[in-house]
Amino acid sequence: MRIGTSYKQHPGLKDEWDAIVIGSGIGGLTTAASMAKLAGKRVLVLERHYTAGGFTHTFRRPGYEWDVGIHYIGDVGHPKAMSRRMFDFLTDGELDWEDMGEVFDRIYLGDNAYDLVKGYENYRATLHGYFPSDKDAIDQYLAKVVATVKKAQMFFAEKAVPPVVSTLFGGMMRRPTLKEATRTTREVLEELTQTQELIGVLTGQFGDYGLVPAESSFFIHSMVVAHYFRGAAYPIGGSSRIAETILPTIEAAGGEVLTNAEVDEIIIRDGKAVGVRLADGHELRAPVVVSNAGVINTFEKLVPADVSNEVGYAAKAREIGASIAHLSLYIGLEGTTEELGLEKTNLWVYRDHQHEKNFEAFQKDINAPLPVVYLSFPSAKDPDFNRRFPGKSTIEAITLGPAAPFQRWANTSWKKRGDAYDELKASLTERLLNALYEKVPSVRGKVDIAELSTPLTTTNFAAHPDGAIYGLSHSPARYQQRWLRPRTPIKGLYLTGADVVSAGLVGGMMGGFVCASAVLKGNVLGQVLKHQAQTLRDKAPKPPAPARA
Repeated sequence: MRIGTSYKQHPGLKDEWDAIVIGSGIGGLTTAASMAKLAGKRVLVLERHYTAGGFTHTFRRPGYEWDVGIHYIGDVGHPKAMSRRMFDFLTDGELDWEDMGEVFDRIYLGDNAYDLVKGYENYRATLHGYFPSDKDAIDQYLAKVVATVKKAQMFFAEKAVPPVVSTLFGGMMRRPTLKEATRTTREVLEELTQTQELIGVLTGQFGDYGLVPAESSFFIHSMVVAHYFRGAAYPIGGSSRIAETILPTIEAAGGEVLTNAEVDEIIIRDGKAVGVRLADGHELRAPVVVSNAGVINTFEKLVPADVSNEVGYAAKAREIGASIAHLSLYIGLEGTTEELGLEKTNLWVYRDHQHEKNFEAFQKDINAPLPVVYLSFPSAKDPDFNRRFPGKSTIEAITLGPAAPFQRWANTSWKKRGDAYDELKASLTERLLNALYEKVPSVRGKVDIAELSTPLTTTNFAAHPDGAIYGLSHSPARYQQRWLRPRTPIKGLYLTGADVVSAGLVGGMMGGFVCASAVLKGNVLGQVLKHQAQTLRDKAPKPPAPARA
C-alpha cells in the first residue's frame, strides 16, 4: 500500500513551511502530527521511499501483504493505557487494535518451550511454574524491571528541557536511571540467579532491541519487557494503518507528506538550518528542520561536511555503533489461518540458552547454525486479513545477524546482485523454512512465495547504515551520552525517532514527542495525555438527568 503523495505528482508544491521533517518513520510522523495538532504548524514531511511510514509500511506481492517491522505492540489494549492514548492522539482514535490473547511470545530453548503471558501477576506465576527453585530471583528481577522503568520519565524529559535547565538539573534528572542503564542485562541477572536456562528465557525477547544479554543495557531490556506486561496487540488492517491514520492529522493543519522526495542536503546559513535541498536541486525553506534519518545519516550525508566535522556528532555516533542487521523471509501460503492452524503467538526459536555463544558463531560465519529464528504470523493477528486476501496466509521468519557477509554486493542494484548473492539467499531461505517447518509442520507444502530480504535490502529502502534496524546500538555506553537529544548545536536543526529515545515503534514515537517538546518549548507528552483525558471524558456516557417531580 502506498501512503502519501509522490513528490513528482505535486508540481505546485509550496517552498515555505513552518517546519520540514526528513523521513516518515514513526518519529518523524509523531513530531509532525504533534506540531500540527498542538500548535497549528504547517509541516512538510519528506520521504525518499515510495510509501510513507518507515518500518510501519507494508508491501505486497500478488495475493499477499506483509508488514516489514511491526509484529506486536504492547500497552494499547485499553483506552487509558499510555501507549494507546499516544496513538489515539496522533490518529484521532482512528487506529484499531486486535488483542493477541493470553500468550503473546513463546520462547524455545532447544526442545523446551516457555510461554510469556498477559498480565503482570500471570507472567510472574507462569515463570514460577517453570522455575520453582528461582521464585525469589524472579520476584527480584520483576521488581527491578518495574523500578527501572519508573525512572525513565525524568531521564527522557531531560532530553527536551532547555539547555539552561539541563545544565542546572540534568545530572539529577538522569542519575536514577543511569544506575541500571550503565550495566549490562547479563550482569544484573547473574546477580540474581545462576540458573542459565532462566536467564535464557528472561532475555528471550532481546531480538526486540538487538543486543545479546552481555552487551545490552539493562535499561532497554527493562523497557521492552515491561512494555508487554499487559499483553500485546496488532493493528487491524495491517501495520500500514499506522501511517495512514496519522497523515490526516498532519494535513488538517495544512501540512503534507511527500514520497519519492529524497533530501540531498540540509541547508545551513550562518550556523542555522534554514531548509533542505532535494536530490533534483529543488530547495524548500523552513525555520525548523527535523531529521528522522538517524544521527549517522544526518551528520554523514545531510549536513555539509565542514559543519558536520565541527559539530562532531558523526564520530560520536560511530563510536556508539549501529544496531544489528537482520534477514527476513516473507512467506505467502495457500490456505487460511484456520485451515493451516496458525496462531497469533510469536515464536522465538533458539538452539539453547547460550545466546552470546550462538550469536558470536553466526557473526563469524554465516554458515553457522542460525542463532535465533523469530516467527510472526500477521495473517493470524489481523482479523481483516482474510477480507483483503481471501484464502491466503502470511508468515515472517526472521533472524538477526551481521551485515558484513553482504558488503561485497553493496554497490550492486536491487534484484541485480548476481548468482553468488542469489545462491546465498537461497541457502538462507531454505534454513529459515526448515526452522518454520519444525515448529509449524502444517505449512509444509503450502508455501507459494518465499522472498528474503537482507541487510542490503534494509539499506536500499530505508537508508539505514549497515542495514541496522534499531538505529544506534542500545549498549550501556549509549545511555551515558548527554549529547544524544533532539536539540543539536546547529540552531533550527533537531533530531527525532529511535536515536533520541530507544528502539521499537513506541520508542521511536516517544522520540517524536520529546523532539516536539524541544521544538515547541513545552511538555508535549503532558499536553497529549491531558488532551486524551478530556477526549475520554467527552466520550463517556452521560448520567441520566434527574427526573422532574
